[in-house]
Amino acid sequence: MKFIVSSSVLLKNLQNINGVVAANPIVPILENFLFRIDDGTLTVTASDLQTTMTTQIPVESSENGAIAIPAKLLLDTLRSLPEQPVTININTDTFGTEILTDNGRYKLSGENPIDFPKLPTVNKSMSVDMTSDILLSAINNTVFATSTDDLRPAMTGVLLQLNESNATFVATDGHRLIRYRRTDLSSSASTSIIIPRKALQLLKASLPENVPVTAEFSQANASFTFGPTQLICRLIDERFPDYENAIPTNNPNVMTIGRTDLLGSLKRIMIYANRTTHQIRLALKTNSLTISAEDLDYSNEANEKLLCDYDGEAMEIGFNAKLMAEVLSNLSAKMVSLEMSAPNRAGLLIPADKEENEDILMLVMPVMLNTYA
Repeated sequence: MKFIVSSSVLLKNLQNINGVVAANPIVPILENFLFRIDDGTLTVTASDLQTTMTTQIPVESSENGAIAIPAKLLLDTLRSLPEQPVTININTDTFGTEILTDNGRYKLSGENPIDFPKLPTVNKSMSVDMTSDILLSAINNTVFATSTDDLRPAMTGVLLQLNESNATFVATDGHRLIRYRRTDLSSSASTSIIIPRKALQLLKASLPENVPVTAEFSQANASFTFGPTQLICRLIDERFPDYENAIPTNNPNVMTIGRTDLLGSLKRIMIYANRTTHQIRLALKTNSLTISAEDLDYSNEANEKLLCDYDGEAMEIGFNAKLMAEVLSNLSAKMVSLEMSAPNRAGLLIPADKEENEDILMLVMPVMLNTYA
């Protein structure tokens, strides 16, 4: 079996799906890309059993066939080549593979494609069309707040709730909670699923701007198709926390401030905070915010005073600066509002300016000032 393809086109498509390949896969065959040629179309598949990505590339070939090729070796070779047509010869009996270029010949050992896992099927019970910009915005605003604790699997993904009026994406790690809602994305049928973090990070890395995306869901799997690329992932079959009850509804103390001003101050002050807790103190009074931190172990301390628009009672509240800074870094708004009720209740970070069709709410849990250090 032989085919000819542009080195840069092949490299670009392989890089889009390479994130699926695990460093230490459960099964050795998963260190490979599955190449399958059918009527002049090369379909490349990468899988880690939980997530599978495929991409299709037109090639010059008069033969059909399949082979599993080592992903790292192939990618390293293509990265070092200038743009040129490459010819790939495959011995379907021994699975030996040759890459021929204008000036070189590279030989590597492939594997039997029959050992590669079959592409999972999505018996779709629901299908939704959207643009990649909407999906990217939802991912960017939520995936960073997912948990890395495998003992709480439901929180290692993003909850997607679809109904006839909107789509809501929710992520939490127990210390912060993000609710991102779109009114320009909906479905006639209601559903609630949890999409794994890795699948969303792969979509974030591979989705081009402003292209149509078709999302299909079944009880066990989700599929996202855009251009020649498809991602299929296994959904998390767990119960997501009851997040609505965690969101405080009565928050009379409201501070409005420039996002970059607040973020810049947090980054400077957190240098002087305790290296384990990252605790900072916000002291609020009319049109004034004082941010301070101290680390008693090293006798370090710092404080800054910022102008803000504050309507409410004078109060002091503590937060984990690292978590709050990450929340602010993932917002694009120029102005943000911090709504609070009491020093021991969660604060709500809400963009003061946002797109017409989106609603963003970011909940940040406070830290107790009597343990402040």
